[in-house]
Amino acid sequence: MAAGVLLPGGVLSMTSSAAERLVRGGSGDAALLYLQLLRQGGQFDGEEARKALRWPSERLTAAYGQLVELGLAREGADLSPAPAPPEPDSPPDYTAADIAREMEGAGAFPHLVRELERRLGKVLSTSDLKMLYTMFDYLALPAEVILLLTTWCVEETERKYGPGRKPRMSQLKKEAFVWRRLGVDTPEAADAHVRALSALRSRERQLLPRLGISGRAPVEGERKYINAWVEMGFDDEAIALAYEKTVLKKGSLHWQYMNSILKSWHQKGLHTREQVEAGDSAWPKDRPVRTPAAQGPGAQPTGKAVERLKEDMDWMDRFLEETGRKE
Repeated sequence: MAAGVLLPGGVLSMTSSAAERLVRGGSGDAALLYLQLLRQGGQFDGEEARKALRWPSERLTAAYGQLVELGLAREGADLSPAPAPPEPDSPPDYTAADIAREMEGAGAFPHLVRELERRLGKVLSTSDLKMLYTMFDYLALPAEVILLLTTWCVEETERKYGPGRKPRMSQLKKEAFVWRRLGVDTPEAADAHVRALSALRSRERQLLPRLGISGRAPVEGERKYINAWVEMGFDDEAIALAYEKTVLKKGSLHWQYMNSILKSWHQKGLHTREQVEAGDSAWPKDRPVRTPAAQGPGAQPTGKAVERLKEDMDWMDRFLEETGRKE
């Protein structure tokens, strides 16, 4: 007798017709979204689905469209992302006396100030200290998180403007508000966030030459397109193929047109060059298949970025020992 294999044993029911359509459709994303809809009693909440499945908006939209095509969902659902949360109310107007009192205390703030001065290569002004204290006190970011944030901003500034250039404290404060909104407020979350950002920058550097761009970093609008394609799961060869098709049609790189090609492939579940050449009806079947690049979507940060992260972790160990917080 065959033993039961389903764990942990809770039951969600669907009709055999729905199961047959999902299997025939061959889309894992559509099946996952349908299971999420079953969990919610058939009620669709776009923001709840995004959080539960951990998908970007583009992926959710594509999966819902597939359910509509399969006759398993109604058209017209609100797929727009929830509006960004408003900026927090203005922080307190910290005074020089507030900062002096904190610097004389035995807490973590004086240690953080000394380390940031070392990292930024300057003595922090009273204005700088007020902004740093806003991050530490008002946003309640631990010293370890602020240090990792500083490391990331230093890397970004040097990448944009050259070695030795340092970010202003106003830039650190702006980034701190972004991290706080994203929930990056623990050392573990900050380390994961920095590694994800570093991996994304590594993909950008690989992709730019494939898009005919050299000698400069991408501007913010270009970066948003690249980030979206990476989140959709495309490898470098598929993105390069979309660039080839764009240039053949438009004569040069046209970001919006190229994005429409990739979104079309994403909706069909085609994310590698081989999948596109095999599964896209508009692609010539006699086109030779090319070998994908060795670096893919999961590329990890290497070299200088890894050294900086290791330096941060070493500093954290020393910092925790000095403040008596290390077990």
